[in-house]
Amino acid sequence: MVTTIEEGNQVEHESGYDRQRELKLLDDSKAGVKGLVDAGFSKIPRIFIHDNLSTSSSSTKKNDSIPVFDLGSLHEQGSSRHELIEKVKDACEKWGFFQVVNHDIPQCVLDEMLDGVKREFYSRDTSRTVYYNTNFDFYTTPGGLNWRDTLSCVLAPRPLDPHLLPSICRDIIIKYADYVKKLGLVLFELLSEALGLNPNYLKDIDCAEGLFMVNHYYPPCPEPELTLGISGHWDSGFLTVLLQDQVGGLQIFYENQWTDITPVPGALIINLGQMMQLITNNKFVSSKHRVLAQKIGPRVSVACFFREHFQPETSSKVYGPIKELVTKKNPAVYKDITVKDFITRHYAKGQDGVPALEHFKL
Repeated sequence: MVTTIEEGNQVEHESGYDRQRELKLLDDSKAGVKGLVDAGFSKIPRIFIHDNLSTSSSSTKKNDSIPVFDLGSLHEQGSSRHELIEKVKDACEKWGFFQVVNHDIPQCVLDEMLDGVKREFYSRDTSRTVYYNTNFDFYTTPGGLNWRDTLSCVLAPRPLDPHLLPSICRDIIIKYADYVKKLGLVLFELLSEALGLNPNYLKDIDCAEGLFMVNHYYPPCPEPELTLGISGHWDSGFLTVLLQDQVGGLQIFYENQWTDITPVPGALIINLGQMMQLITNNKFVSSKHRVLAQKIGPRVSVACFFREHFQPETSSKVYGPIKELVTKKNPAVYKDITVKDFITRHYAKGQDGVPALEHFKL
């Protein structure tokens, strides 16, 4: 069977399926998934079909157990801060995910950020500071592509020239990033204390130095049962701050089943990346998660990853299990590696269902 991209529908033939030709047709169009929807596709091209796909999720009871924390308690006197740290510690050890409210980012900024996500600057050069494309592992993933387009930008440690950003979302991206950087410092303090370390520990080893933003746009899908918005994967950095709209579709793989994370108005989702699992020597976990494709939409999300992104001055920095967390009973699980080692591995393997962290075990 061959899918003819130009016609907007799957066309069956007896001849073999030319996957590379279909990939190139879509890539050369530079229109992304949104371009397919705008062209009136009633069926998704074969390159987006995921074999043996199950989109079931766990019960409502388990869904409700996703932790939601009120950061307003940080400003209160007494035991509130200690209680919050203990709850964050528990969430990081069990889930690797939690949500936060009262995070000091105004609702109007969150709304404007979601409204500003647009498509621009199609490119597959991930060393650029700003680029737009469909699926970062477009040519390397062994399975179906994901039903989404992404605008990516590197915001730190080197300041981004605002003129490199699309004019329609330039101001709000810079404004939102400033808020996220401040929130990141608060979160890294909480995580440091939850690990039994000095509050500034993670900040002092530069976990908050890099910031990489991806703006995901998920067009409505005519056949959501055949594909995914994002395949199951683990984030690569130390910490992710995720802003999503109210459409839903995000799931975490918890206790051997996919569990829905229902959007909470005004909340931000916080999840740990594999670099955090590495430096904490598996004390904190990075959990597999995915996004379902849906007929309703579009769905929009903004993920801010605290990590470096191929900058020469930072990507050679070495990280390994934190010495204070390594003992005879709990020896180091991972090698000392550079950020460049990890990000290169992450991009080369694509979202193949295996965490990049496995490659760096001792």
